[in-house]
Amino acid sequence: MSDSDRRSLILWAGVALFTALAVSFDSLLGALDDYPDALVLPVTGPMNAAMQWFIGAFGWLFRGIAWLFDWPILAARTVLAAIPWPAMILLGVWLAWRASGPGLAIFTGLSLIYMAMIGYWAESMNSLALVLISVPLAVGIGFAVGAWGFRSERARRAIMPTLDLLQTIPAFAYLLPILLLFGFGTTVGLVASVLFAFPPMVRNTIIGLRAVPPEVVEAGLMSGARPRQLFWQVRVPTARRQLLLGVNQATMASLSMVIIAAIIGGTNDIGWEVLSTMRRAEFGESLLAGLVIALIAMALDRITAGFANQTGTSASRAAWALILGAIVAASALAAVFPVLHQVPEGMQINPAPAINASLDWAYTEFRVQLEAIKTAAFFYVMLPIKIGLTQAISPFSWGFALTPTITAWMAAILLVAATILFVSGRRMGAFALIIVGLLLYHGLTGTPWLALALIIVALAWQVGGRGLAIGAGLGIAFLLVTGIWEPSVVSLYLCGVAVIVSFGFGALIGIAASENRTVSAIVRPVIDTLQTMPLFVILIPFVMIFRIGEFTALLAIVTYAIVPAVRYTEHGLRNVPETVVEAATAIGATRLQLLWHVKLPMALPSILLGLNQTIMFAISMLVITALVGTDDLGQQIYIGLSDGDFGVGMIAGIGMAIIAMIADRITQGISRNMQARLGLKGATIP
Repeated sequence: MSDSDRRSLILWAGVALFTALAVSFDSLLGALDDYPDALVLPVTGPMNAAMQWFIGAFGWLFRGIAWLFDWPILAARTVLAAIPWPAMILLGVWLAWRASGPGLAIFTGLSLIYMAMIGYWAESMNSLALVLISVPLAVGIGFAVGAWGFRSERARRAIMPTLDLLQTIPAFAYLLPILLLFGFGTTVGLVASVLFAFPPMVRNTIIGLRAVPPEVVEAGLMSGARPRQLFWQVRVPTARRQLLLGVNQATMASLSMVIIAAIIGGTNDIGWEVLSTMRRAEFGESLLAGLVIALIAMALDRITAGFANQTGTSASRAAWALILGAIVAASALAAVFPVLHQVPEGMQINPAPAINASLDWAYTEFRVQLEAIKTAAFFYVMLPIKIGLTQAISPFSWGFALTPTITAWMAAILLVAATILFVSGRRMGAFALIIVGLLLYHGLTGTPWLALALIIVALAWQVGGRGLAIGAGLGIAFLLVTGIWEPSVVSLYLCGVAVIVSFGFGALIGIAASENRTVSAIVRPVIDTLQTMPLFVILIPFVMIFRIGEFTALLAIVTYAIVPAVRYTEHGLRNVPETVVEAATAIGATRLQLLWHVKLPMALPSILLGLNQTIMFAISMLVITALVGTDDLGQQIYIGLSDGDFGVGMIAGIGMAIIAMIADRITQGISRNMQARLGLKGATIP
């Protein structure tokens, strides 16, 4: 046994022993069991006071910025509204054809026709106008910050954690300071979209500029290029594909803010349509409007990705002149033929009543089965993890009481299983089993805070060393001293259950998709739709079927968080080198052996990256699920937004960002350790 393994064994033996003592004698721990209220710092009051002072001192500046930004948005909406809908469809189809050929052109054309026929053309153009203004701003700011980070290592060290914070703070938390500074209106949505969309551009700019081959730079220097020429004429063109990938990701991030911005923007765009129909519990109407955003997102994603992957020349001036001429001619004809300016009502369809009727029929027909599923999942899975078997097991739910005899038998089974693992050489697994058993018996919310904090810090130390352990400890200290430990543990419970379910089912679906192209062809558009569908829309059908509650929240989180698990698993398995597969096949490996012993180990970096992103997706959904009655950090953020309480909302948002960053670093550490053990390289993002 190596020294590192011996230290790890001692560490986890100590953690298991302390956890066992803590949960067994929790009544004697006092402040080490329940964090005392006297040690909670009153930070929300000073934060609100500071924000009020800032508004009083600089509010005039932000109101001026809001007035200034209103004009480009108004201009973009005016231009898009003036373009006849057939001409807009022609422009979209042409751009898609230029980006990726006839397949994408057909998809884009059908998507735009859907927007026209469903009756949301004007609203779609208003949302597109917001994207057309916010994306250039986000790209410009992101490129400037990224170039700064490329030139200065000190700046890069400050920029990267700031981006982590910006990308992990829930979008709702963004709205609080923006709302207080800019007030209600269209500008709020623009500012929120820019703040949410520019971090991907920063990352891709730094990555792209740093990845320029040294020989290319040397060739530029030998040609006599000055520093400015070297940057703009050598580095930037060489990093073009990575920069355009940043534009692609910034576009998608901006579009994802459309509905959230509609909450405080209140403008006549597609986000407002989704939000208003959701508030009226009109699932059919909300689904139809949500599909508009999903289609816009998928079309823009593929168009920008297509241009990013191109290496040829751009369209000729004659082609652009022809398209612009067609738009001008169509605009002139629209003054004579109103049918070109506004989609005729005779062409519009409304399948929303049929969708609502189908949902009502399904609920009525399968009500007994649905309630049985909900009851089983809630009482036998969710409650034990949250409050522990000590409180979850009762005659009402389980049919029997948790007597001392049953408790003794459960403890004996746990100890026997741990002993078997220990004797067979799996000592770390034995201690892990004991810790998990103790947590399940007492529940996450019933475990003393010091024991739970120790487990998290020890895990961080194990996978990331002293630095990550210190960072995790400081993050936990923030959750404690600001008084948000209890909702943080509830967030951890709900997110943890969702991640286990999402990653388990998602990995299985990804494996099936990698082995069967028909399955892949069915799965890909589904996960594309789920990833681009507004989060509110995902929530609505579960609310209508299962009503409000934690089970409804769990289903909504799983539906959204399963996407990266499927995508990254399939991507990793499909990109296993052909030479490795051929070698395994040549020595007689069966299809199952090839999958289990060759493909899965080789695809492990990508699969673990999918686990990382599954956690991030689950955390980002927590704020939305607060609308159905969860008592976690998402609810605190929503309360802060509803009451205009900057301190409450921001503290909860920062707390959620801390949980996300700790989870991100721990999963990255696990991935690095497993890759090093298997001799593999890191995964690439598909």
